Amino acid sequence: MTAVTAAADPVDPAADLPGVTVVADRVVRKIAARAAREVEGVEPGVDVAVRVLGDRATLDVRLAVGYPRPVGRTSDSCRAHLIRRTGELTGLTVDRVDIVVNRLVRPAETAGRVR
Repeated sequence: MTAVTAAADPVDPAADLPGVTVVADRVVRKIAARAAREVEGVEPGVDVAVRVLGDRATLDVRLAVGYPRPVGRTSDSCRAHLIRRTGELTGLTVDRVDIVVNRLVRPAETAGRVR
C-alpha cells in the first residue's frame, strides 16, 4: 500500500493548518456594502442583507444610482464586483446577488445643497 501525501501550497503556507474560520454575517454585510460603493455610479447609503450557509452566501442589496448613469449596466457591474470582491475578502462563494435600485441621485444631491 502506498500513501499519497499532498504537496503543501507554496504560495500559502497556512493552507494546511487545521481549524475553521467563521466570518460573521454583519462582517460580510459591511464588506459587501463597501464593495458596492467601489462601483462607479453607486451612491452612498447601500443597504445589504446577507444569508450565509457554510461557505456560500447570497446578498440582497438596496442601492442608489447616480443620474444619468444607466441603471441596468450599473447594477450588472455592481453584481459582478460584489461576487468577486466579497468572495475575495471573505473566502465565501457568493452564489447570488439580488439588487433593488431604490433611488436615482441627481448630481446636485451628491454635491450638497447650496444656498
